[in-house]
Amino acid sequence: MTRAVLALGSNLGDQEANLRKALDGLAEHLVKVSGSYWTPPWGDPDQPEYLNAVVLVDGDEISADGWLELAHELEEAGGRVRDPERQFGPRTLDVDVIAVWDGNEQIVQNNPDLTLPHARAHLRAFVLVPLSEIAPDVVLAGHGSIAELLKTEAVSADVPTVRSGGSLEGPTLTDQ
Repeated sequence: MTRAVLALGSNLGDQEANLRKALDGLAEHLVKVSGSYWTPPWGDPDQPEYLNAVVLVDGDEISADGWLELAHELEEAGGRVRDPERQFGPRTLDVDVIAVWDGNEQIVQNNPDLTLPHARAHLRAFVLVPLSEIAPDVVLAGHGSIAELLKTEAVSADVPTVRSGGSLEGPTLTDQ
């Protein structure tokens, strides 16, 4: 069995509905769902704010690459259109694989399709703040614990820009 941390984000259309649709697509795998958080765009400031969340998911026969495939399927179902001219541009749905564990071992890999842990997650308050809510003891291999990362100069300045957007859990979504 693998366990993964996925980051969800949306800044086009009905952002909350976009995230809820992704949660519905993950329903059979959900372990924990963070609250939602409004954040300024990262990497490309000429776009609307993002609504972000982080989920912890389990899968009996899902590999690290399988989580990436599922992330892409969710993005496609959410109407995501990739613009090669704007790598960090606006999107209806973004699903990033942040970290994956096979049993108790965190998978570390660096290949063209998937880097684990996510190459920039340790620098992003919009990932670390919601992750600290649902899995405060997580350590991102090669980078440190969530608590330590939130205190780094690169992240701590952005923490105040992460504003609560409320709960995403509805009648069909519950912590397992």
